[in-house]
Amino acid sequence: MKKLLLGNAAVARGSYEAGVQVVSSYPGTPSTEITEQIVQYDEIYAEWAPNEKVAAEVAIGASIGGARAMSCMKHVGLNVMADPVFTVSYTGVNGGLLFCVADDQGMHSSQNEQDSRHYAESAKMPMLEPSDSAECKEFTKLAYTISEQFDTPAFLRLSTRVSHSQSLVELEDRKNAELKPYEKNAAKYVMMPANAIKRHTVVEERMQKLTEYAETCPINRVEENGSKIGIISAGITYMYAREALGDQADYLKLGMIYPMPKKLLLDFAEKHEIIYVIEELDPFIEKHCRNLGISVIGKSAFSLLGEYTPHQIRSVVLNEAEPDYNVPQEIIPVRPPVMCAGCPHRGVFYVLHKLKLHVSGDIGCYTLGAVAPLNSMDTTICMGASIGVAMGMAKARGNEFAKKTVSVIGDSTFIHSGITGLIDIVYNKGINTIIILDNSITGMTGHQDNPTTGYTIRKEVTKQVNLLTLCKSVGVERVTVVDPFDVNQFETVVKQEVAAEEPSVIIAQRPCALLKTVKYTGLCKIGEDCKKCKVCMQLGCPAISFDGIKPTIHPTQCNGCGLCLNVCPFGCIKKEDAQ
Repeated sequence: MKKLLLGNAAVARGSYEAGVQVVSSYPGTPSTEITEQIVQYDEIYAEWAPNEKVAAEVAIGASIGGARAMSCMKHVGLNVMADPVFTVSYTGVNGGLLFCVADDQGMHSSQNEQDSRHYAESAKMPMLEPSDSAECKEFTKLAYTISEQFDTPAFLRLSTRVSHSQSLVELEDRKNAELKPYEKNAAKYVMMPANAIKRHTVVEERMQKLTEYAETCPINRVEENGSKIGIISAGITYMYAREALGDQADYLKLGMIYPMPKKLLLDFAEKHEIIYVIEELDPFIEKHCRNLGISVIGKSAFSLLGEYTPHQIRSVVLNEAEPDYNVPQEIIPVRPPVMCAGCPHRGVFYVLHKLKLHVSGDIGCYTLGAVAPLNSMDTTICMGASIGVAMGMAKARGNEFAKKTVSVIGDSTFIHSGITGLIDIVYNKGINTIIILDNSITGMTGHQDNPTTGYTIRKEVTKQVNLLTLCKSVGVERVTVVDPFDVNQFETVVKQEVAAEEPSVIIAQRPCALLKTVKYTGLCKIGEDCKKCKVCMQLGCPAISFDGIKPTIHPTQCNGCGLCLNVCPFGCIKKEDAQ
């Protein structure tokens, strides 16, 4: 039976058919749906781990225990899990082990355009790269065969377009992979220097065998159309090239992106007068070709930035101008990303902007606190960095600067990698104030549970991490829980805590407005007595606009959260029943 599946759903299906038993991941766009889809298969144990490093370690443990295992993350999540990944390359596997990483060309939801192919080369692990959903499923299954055949963990590299595009997939039955026997083997799995030195030799020998395998690997294939033009590509750019050029070029499609074949590339090059390497982000394939002495056209003609289009490829290869689209000349209104109506973070940033505080930010919906009209975020680096950055700024500029600075971090992000930063502040006698934005869910990636929600990925009731108790347990004596929609109280608390000569934590606690359990009653309306002060406009609520005379609340946008009532200095906004 064939079914239309997202690339991510196809990876999940591939893991099911391959007999995978354990999956541990941390949500991150564009990879999140893989693990969410796995939940439908009762035969697979699935979990959301606190962060990617833990997720990788759980998968590694499952592999050593004899099961086929997988861990999924986005490209920046691979940085977090890099420590165990580099070492498990040395140990090898017992049950097949796959790390599925989704790159985000174009930075649709990321802070950088990192190219994960470099990790495969650096960690000396094979990497497969599918072009569509059908290949997502099949490459996932093949990855486990390769992993067990060569005693190696493997990578599956996706991109935003492959992860979130749909194509037909042939569904097959699950083939249960027998749990492999567990054997105590310190020489293989205990990476102390004496053992690691010997395992490094094994890794290099394995890479030689994998390179030889790449020559005949069925997912590396040549498509001949009798053209003088040769295209070397992989993943989604292969699809773009096929769409752009059709039968006007020959193709070498690399399904195994690392290690790359030598003879296959050289033979392909000999048969063509001109060779184009079409790959998004870094010149990974191009450099490999040049090292083999193959003359190619790559980044000299194609950008290092963002995503490609079929039109761009056609323009470069066939020297054809891009089509002259009949674009309407009228000015289209700009629609920048904003926090949702009723977002609990809006009250926080309203106050921080009002107080003119420096704000070290983090990764989450609340990063939108940096944009107008809130304009209340100075830095965003990576998950958990807000706390360490604030500590560093304070040590560079002194305690008076620290008293004008706060860190903001989400509840899930705090669990991910904020706890250690808080410990650093306590241990090293910082006086920083941290605001944990507790919206009761992992918001930005689509409402996944985390250790603070009290539910597992399968909605099973579990122990709930108490943020107040956790912060006190690491030595923070000043911990306050406050509703950020009570803006006056929240402002008072912030003023008190930033003035303190010791570390402090404010837990801004209000659930995400999009949770099914959140039900506000009535809608907000600005009365005829409006003073036109425009204070409500400073919230950046998408329901509030200025009609040229006075602010207006659009009933189709308003969810009745009531924050605007709390900030109007004249009491001109009232609740009325929804029609």
